[in-house]
Amino acid sequence: MDDLSCDLEVDVNGEETFILDKKIIAAYSARISRLFGKSIGSAQKHLKIIFHDFPGGAKSFELAARFCYNHGRIHINPFNATVLHSTAHFMEMDSLTEQTHKSLEGIAYWSWSQLVLALKQCQDFLPFAVSSGMLEKILDSIIGRIVLANETASLSPSTSSPDSIGIIRHSCDTKSTESLRNSSIRSNWWYEDLASLNPDLIEMVVKTMMAKRRINHANISRFLFYFQKSKPCRKVTEAVIDMLHGLERNLISCKSLFGILRVISSMNVSKNCKNKLESMIGSVMDQSTLDNLLVPSPPGTNYLYDVNLVLRFMKAFQADDIGSLHRLKKVGSLIDLYIAEVAPDPFLKPSKFLALVKALPDSARDSFDEVYRSIDMYIEVHSGISEEDKANICLGMNYEKLSSEAWKHLALNKRFPSKSSVQALVSQQSNLKILLKTRPLMDSQANTKEKKDENHKQIVVFAEKLDVSEENEKLRAHLEGMQWRVMELEKVCKKMQSQMSKVAKSSGQSRTSSSSSSRSIPRLCS
Repeated sequence: MDDLSCDLEVDVNGEETFILDKKIIAAYSARISRLFGKSIGSAQKHLKIIFHDFPGGAKSFELAARFCYNHGRIHINPFNATVLHSTAHFMEMDSLTEQTHKSLEGIAYWSWSQLVLALKQCQDFLPFAVSSGMLEKILDSIIGRIVLANETASLSPSTSSPDSIGIIRHSCDTKSTESLRNSSIRSNWWYEDLASLNPDLIEMVVKTMMAKRRINHANISRFLFYFQKSKPCRKVTEAVIDMLHGLERNLISCKSLFGILRVISSMNVSKNCKNKLESMIGSVMDQSTLDNLLVPSPPGTNYLYDVNLVLRFMKAFQADDIGSLHRLKKVGSLIDLYIAEVAPDPFLKPSKFLALVKALPDSARDSFDEVYRSIDMYIEVHSGISEEDKANICLGMNYEKLSSEAWKHLALNKRFPSKSSVQALVSQQSNLKILLKTRPLMDSQANTKEKKDENHKQIVVFAEKLDVSEENEKLRAHLEGMQWRVMELEKVCKKMQSQMSKVAKSSGQSRTSSSSSSRSIPRLCS
């Protein structure tokens, strides 16, 4: 030991300073040897190295120094293999690299806890763990272990235990085995162990899972939600949203997405992050409930609920490939409930209410009765809005999809502007025209007359609601179109009357019946 000198000072990441023999270190480290060159064999004293990015810090360097002072020998095990491997790459120590590489070849026999520890150690020297290929080996083993445990449990859930899962039987230590047994091999048994990793490493884990395609996206998304709840900070939440955005949307829990939405309301997350979250929620909006949508309005606003948010959800839903009329109608029913909930809000502007009504195509609704009721409620509460706003809102309805009960209510509804009555009249007459054209000629004339009388009365009721003198040119155009439709309808009725009379005569009906069938049909409008 007398021939040992202390001519090299090494500052490791500002954590600790080591005083060493430069010849001994340089004999095993090509990096040190290249750094000092000829000065290693000289009598120069007080050489100093400062490392700012040494992988693993002072503890890792100390292991490397022990290896050098022990003539290139050190006990390598699962607890130090990853640290020594990265240190060997950094210091360019070929002998140590070869030994750690051999140790990593036995990674299939490491216990679950040893694998998790090795993965956590990689956080301290991630770039070197990646470049050396060591991280890939560990991730493959971690994911393989998860898949094997879950697949075995799914085959025989009543009898499976970690001790009966092949390789896990001899690779899991007592603690991890007990942990898995207590969880009954649920698909989430690994969540807690991996949730302790940092977001960067979690992202690598998830990307590897997706690339291997051996763990379904539903299970991955549940793990990410678990990870976010375990570390509810902005950085983690943003990372989770980014990772969720890469998964299959229909396998992500809509309820959990709304849970994150509530969390970010108190965080200063990026706009891009918010957009991604809203896009994901919108794409699975058919899984939402009314309670999910009733998000309070942002601070500084008067209206009760965040209508703009729901409008963005619907835009995202339609931007996504809907692919199913059933999904569209399900969202339509949900939005009808939402519209009914927000209609009484005295601070909700007409433009926003109309945007909700018109946000979905007509095919999303089989009936517009619920929309009509909501519009009626909105106009009643917002009695001070202009006639123009009322008319615009009413034009958001598809009158052809109103039931007969809604028609009758609309005909007597004094809150609605006359323009909407015109729309109702035109649509009702159009329906009547179609009905008469498609009706079989052999229907009884008495029933036909009864139908026409009934519609005549209804049309008269609508007509009484009109106040032509107060309407603009557009209203007059509607009226002219209405009159033209009435004339067309009368022509159809006369033609049908003539045809039915011929049929009645050819069948030898009685004089009374013939007389009844030739009776003139009342005009529907004067």
